[in-house]
Amino acid sequence: MNILLPRVLRTLYRKEPISSFILVVGAVDAVMGGVGQRWSLFSFGLFIVSLSIILRWWQTQKDQPIATQDKPRRYLPPSSSNRPLPLLTHEKTRR
Repeated sequence: MNILLPRVLRTLYRKEPISSFILVVGAVDAVMGGVGQRWSLFSFGLFIVSLSIILRWWQTQKDQPIATQDKPRRYLPPSSSNRPLPLLTHEKTRR
């Protein structure tokens, strides 16, 4: 557990650094408000945490591509003859 937690946190933080930073700030505010019994700071921290979760969800929804039914692009014309391609050779030239 101790080995996995830093790896998971590091990968999550690197994927979305802005929403992760907002999440950390909100969590610190919520903990400080809860420990110090300052309920306005606690509620503000919870609001910031929920805002960062909504922001991360919105970013993941925005990144998903829309599936379309297009024909695949052909970059080479269909071969009309059955002749093979010429071999590539490296000829040394002397000057």
